[in-house]
Amino acid sequence: MTAEKDLHTLLATMHPELRDGEYVYALWPHGKPLAGAIAAAVREAEGLTVVLPRDEADSLGLSYDFVAAWITLQVHSSLEAIGLTAAVSAALTEAKISCNVLAGFHHDHLLVPVADTDRALEILHELVADHGEHKPAPELVLRTEEPADRPEILALTAAAFAISPVTGHHVDGEPEEVKLLARLFECQEYLPEFSVVAELNGEIVGHVISTRAWVGELELLGLGPIGVVPRLQRHGIGTALMNETVARANAAGERGIALLGNPDYYSRFGFVPSTSLGVAPPEAGWGAHFQLLPLAVWPGGVSGTFRYAGPFSG
Repeated sequence: MTAEKDLHTLLATMHPELRDGEYVYALWPHGKPLAGAIAAAVREAEGLTVVLPRDEADSLGLSYDFVAAWITLQVHSSLEAIGLTAAVSAALTEAKISCNVLAGFHHDHLLVPVADTDRALEILHELVADHGEHKPAPELVLRTEEPADRPEILALTAAAFAISPVTGHHVDGEPEEVKLLARLFECQEYLPEFSVVAELNGEIVGHVISTRAWVGELELLGLGPIGVVPRLQRHGIGTALMNETVARANAAGERGIALLGNPDYYSRFGFVPSTSLGVAPPEAGWGAHFQLLPLAVWPGGVSGTFRYAGPFSG
């Protein structure tokens, strides 16, 4: 089979394929015969670097820092081809994903952080699409959640919160947001019209829920959790869900929406610290992260502490 040199053809026809397992870089002990399922090796003046499955490194007692997913670009690129790895690396760099490239005789291989696997694959597929035949972008559909959607929504939420938004670390076990959402679906404060899914090509890729909440006797909405599948985060899906929620709330004559989140992000929708509107957060330590959006019929003169739906209390 003749190896391809044309960059446009390479990008249009490559098929990113994820290899099973997690991989690590490790320094092989000097003088020790090679053993185990080593997938790649690079000899330098300072020593021999090997790439091998993580569990294999653990069994051999090798130390490592970087844990990677292995993606193979299934296209037979010539070793003389110019620009393929540069184009791929640039696309991943723009998405803030680190990438280590291994060039084989038949294929190029990418090692990316495990946490970025889904996003990296999405970027690579977009790169293929950009160089292939032009196809209309799929339309994002926003609709009211249906009970049959719930298993898919809960799985989406588990993936979206697998890395804690507070600590930035992987969550052990099922994220608390999944348990909370399951309880919200069944609570008295559940409002069907404010449980909204985002659907792309028939797949649910985002979800937001707002439930009944109060300040004194004044009825408000408490928003959250909101989640988007990791590979499509920072693609505007969260923004679309927020805008849809605000539009529905205004149309329904709701007074305001409160949430706990990053002020730098939610201020773009008009959210302000709740205390600036006379509303104290459920926990004083939340400070400016507890925010409120006054809607068209916000009454003014409000004073009191915000109360979420029952499941938020544990």
